[in-house]
Amino acid sequence: MTTEIIGTDAGDARITWHPAKKARLVLAVSHGAGGGTEARDLQALAAVLPGQGVTVALVEQPWRVAGKRVASPPKTLDVGWRGIWPAVSDPGLPVVSGGRSAGARVACRTATELGAHAVLALSFPLHPPGKPEKSRAGELLGSGVPTLVVQGGNDPFGKPGEFPDGSYELVEVPHGDHGFAVPKRAEITQDRALEIITDGVVQWIASLG
Repeated sequence: MTTEIIGTDAGDARITWHPAKKARLVLAVSHGAGGGTEARDLQALAAVLPGQGVTVALVEQPWRVAGKRVASPPKTLDVGWRGIWPAVSDPGLPVVSGGRSAGARVACRTATELGAHAVLALSFPLHPPGKPEKSRAGELLGSGVPTLVVQGGNDPFGKPGEFPDGSYELVEVPHGDHGFAVPKRAEITQDRALEIITDGVVQWIASLG
């Protein structure tokens, strides 16, 4: 594991690399507006995917690196993501652009422009909680590349059944909330919830060719 600071037009970003020994592609994945790369799903992917030939680049957006508590506006988030792209694509391998929550929106919005191989959208915020009329489905449907959504069954930002038909794939984490936490009374454990995430991502990446 190595860490580097990347200068972008939105400020300095931080990339923590979890390299695969014989990498066949890179997953560049960022956090959401309510936390950083310590999120349980991001850490689980960083632990599992290198063993599957996938180098994981956990990207900390400039607003987090600067110590701010409030996320930057969407356009600024996109600027930061564009700024780190040369670094994550430098190995010369196909790059899956990913993120959780707000980071998933960034990945969808910029995928075609940056030449992403595919998009991994973790906890895609389909709408603000309690406001399904304010849909962000257009961002997801407009990614323009193969896309996998991993969504908690009880995510207040959009339950799996609320998602529109589209060419993307969707993996549901039963009982999971927006952070994929499952209640103690759930029929699955927290460890099993994380396994559903990592297993689903591994299978999907294998299908990309």
